[in-house]
Amino acid sequence: MRGLRAAYIGAAAVTVFGAVTGRDRLQWVAKPLLMPLLAADTATSGDLAPAERRLLLGSLAAATVGDVLLLDPDDDRRLIAGASSFAVMQTGYSVLWWNRGARPRPEIALPRVVAWVGAAGLLRTKAPNLALPLTVYGATLGTAATLASDPALAPDAKNIAGLNIPNADPRSRYGVGALLFTISDGLIVGRRLFARDDRTRRITEGIILATYAAAQYLLTVAPPRDFGQT
Repeated sequence: MRGLRAAYIGAAAVTVFGAVTGRDRLQWVAKPLLMPLLAADTATSGDLAPAERRLLLGSLAAATVGDVLLLDPDDDRRLIAGASSFAVMQTGYSVLWWNRGARPRPEIALPRVVAWVGAAGLLRTKAPNLALPLTVYGATLGTAATLASDPALAPDAKNIAGLNIPNADPRSRYGVGALLFTISDGLIVGRRLFARDDRTRRITEGIILATYAAAQYLLTVAPPRDFGQT
């Protein structure tokens, strides 16, 4: 494991600990470091073509803005602005997967469309002020998740129920990363709509951050050097 990735895991652990225990200062210090650490790792990696590196760095920059905005997850204005930043990031990931040969497949897209429609309906009923921006963001999330699970990205991986099963090929982990991202974002909506007491909100926030950090780690692993020759 490269040193910057190890530092990322450390910063993620501090971020989650700060959220669960209510030590906000720990989270405020550690969380904004997450994406810059991955960006630094990306910038120094020799495994990416220059165009891919620029695209990934731009996506991580947008995610950094979103991370800072969501330091206060209970402020709806910051939540909407954060979702806009993450929509830019998800679009960048989609372009990256597309350029690597991923294409949407109906059997992979269908469950994600169903989840998106269900979440949109719930938001419209429970939080109409958030419904439009978060539904638009959900479309970018679903698109990236669909492409990340395309078997074409990892031809040697098994694909079960529309999900590539991770193996030694880093590309096989993108689908799991996208799934974790979807879980994290779903929990953000659930926390906003249903978590009432402080303990539940803190624990849920910890799970949100843990799944988010794991997702970003998996989504930014570089493909093998012989990518495109398989």
